[in-house]
Amino acid sequence: MNDAAVKGQFSVSVGGFAVKLAFSVEAGRVLVLFGPSGAGKTTALRTIAGLARPESGRIVIAGRTVFADNDGEPPCWEPPHRRGVGYVTQQNHLFPHLTVAENIAYGLPDRRSDSAHRRVSHLIDRLHLASLEDRRVSQLSGGQQQRTALARALAPSPDLLLLDEPFSSLDMELRRALGVELRSAIRELNVPVIMVTHSREEALALGDTVQILEAGRVVAEGPPLHVLEQPGQGQVARLVGVENLLRMRVAARLPQDGTMVCQAGERALETPLADGCAVGDAVTVGIRASDIILAAGPLPQSSARNTWAGVVSAVELRPPGYEVALDCAGTILRCHITGASLDAMGITAGQPLWAIFKASSCFLLSE
Repeated sequence: MNDAAVKGQFSVSVGGFAVKLAFSVEAGRVLVLFGPSGAGKTTALRTIAGLARPESGRIVIAGRTVFADNDGEPPCWEPPHRRGVGYVTQQNHLFPHLTVAENIAYGLPDRRSDSAHRRVSHLIDRLHLASLEDRRVSQLSGGQQQRTALARALAPSPDLLLLDEPFSSLDMELRRALGVELRSAIRELNVPVIMVTHSREEALALGDTVQILEAGRVVAEGPPLHVLEQPGQGQVARLVGVENLLRMRVAARLPQDGTMVCQAGERALETPLADGCAVGDAVTVGIRASDIILAAGPLPQSSARNTWAGVVSAVELRPPGYEVALDCAGTILRCHITGASLDAMGITAGQPLWAIFKASSCFLLSE
């Protein structure tokens, strides 16, 4: 496989819905396509795989042009089976009448050769399928089926691996375990990956680069920690699920502390100092629910700069934990906690609690 990996740009329309994408992925790296349902993520994967034909653009896989249709360039179209692409979806599409080993070997040119047996054995060991070789699909757990589907996609040594929410039907612990195994396998096999996911945790754990899609367009791109944890735009913050977006005004700038005070009504909080924000300016402050600590009272000698008193207005299940809505004098803060913390604190609606969070947990958003 060529380390030039995968790159391209294209425009494709399906049923009147248009998707425009430009991408580049090096060998052993993962590009995550992230966004709401209907944003065009799966359409993008299908186009790269050759299952949908673009109106214009160019797609290059491992140095080979598999699609080209631009002015001044000879048209080119390689069908899906000639693109060297492995494709895994959440449905996995395993053959129920074949064993694990037979499913993995299915895409190899000579399934009965010694080299094919060695390849299958290596992937069985690599993806923790040992002792399951002779089982049929109905005898496998969900996680074992997804491991088998990954092994089958990797068996022909593809030049590109496409993953369309392959773990979405699995529970959280299994998703984490498979994610670790997948990340390790990608590095060992040195294959570029383009992955679709709705899970911010998966994107952070697996992605080297994230593109946020909305309505068929990329609205943000960059390292996962930057794009997903502290998005710079309100539109992107809503797409990546920032739970608390507070409309406030700058009340004071504190350059000596590297912070500023933002206020809405009676509520004030400290945020990192932002260039270009003057006293009186309207701002949107983003705070992730996972960055807020709940306590029975204000914590003494805490380094956290923000402490808000409130009353619990709702508690909802949000796997793998719970979301607590805290009414702080009319401003609702959404906070994530574990089930163990919920039980230990006995949190119920109507209970007074304090929300505590650092200034560095707050970030300002541009519209």
